[in-house]
Amino acid sequence: MIPILMYHQIGEPSPRGTPYRGLTVHPRDFRRQMLWLRRLGYRGLSMARLIPYLRGEKHGKVVGITFDDGYANVLENAVPVLEECGFLATNYFVVRQLGGSNVWDADEGVPPSPLMDAAGLRAWAAAGHEVGSHTLNHPDLSRISPELAVNEIRDSRDALEQIAGAPVRAFCYPYGHFTAALAAVTREAGYDSATTTARGLARLDDDPYALPRVAVMRSTHLLRFLQKCLTRLEDNKRTRNEQASRPLVPDAAPPPGDLH
Repeated sequence: MIPILMYHQIGEPSPRGTPYRGLTVHPRDFRRQMLWLRRLGYRGLSMARLIPYLRGEKHGKVVGITFDDGYANVLENAVPVLEECGFLATNYFVVRQLGGSNVWDADEGVPPSPLMDAAGLRAWAAAGHEVGSHTLNHPDLSRISPELAVNEIRDSRDALEQIAGAPVRAFCYPYGHFTAALAAVTREAGYDSATTTARGLARLDDDPYALPRVAVMRSTHLLRFLQKCLTRLEDNKRTRNEQASRPLVPDAAPPPGDLH
């Protein structure tokens, strides 16, 4: 079983009471987390580098490292730490907000945070990290028409490949919401993997287009972080969630959460 870590922002958290404040991890905490993984003999990998381990073709002490949305503070605060540790990561970019902000959060009172522009995306890739897609506009794919969903998934990959000048093979469902039909579209669009916000460790028999992740929040202290990564804590919670969700239809999306 392999933990795929899910981060959003790496920076100073917003004031208390701000919606989604927990999605911003302090740079000091992020560095401590990465350094402990390295000390314990783990390697942090992008999704592209992680795929052989998820398929059982390679074996070792590895974790996947992913960031959602393409925040500028990840380039500023996370890249130096990743370089220090010799780790690689995947960032899922929202194509039509490159150089913009998290406009999809505005209606919920979340302050705008700058996103990387095209130059920042290229700098991310030049540092050896993977460019992934988080669609064109960050919609809830399960709530728009199938035609629009196909465009969001397929066209975002094409656009990012032109900007990055490299293949884009990793996808992340906005809000974590997906269906079996969306997973099929993602596969047909040429991606090698797709991540969700479902909680748990990735298993060899998991659908590569419906991978669970380990959420790392502002409040995730170091001991809990290590428990999430190195023990069966997350997998036990995943098992309970799967048992509770068995009556649902197979094509149902995971229960909505507050993760983006």
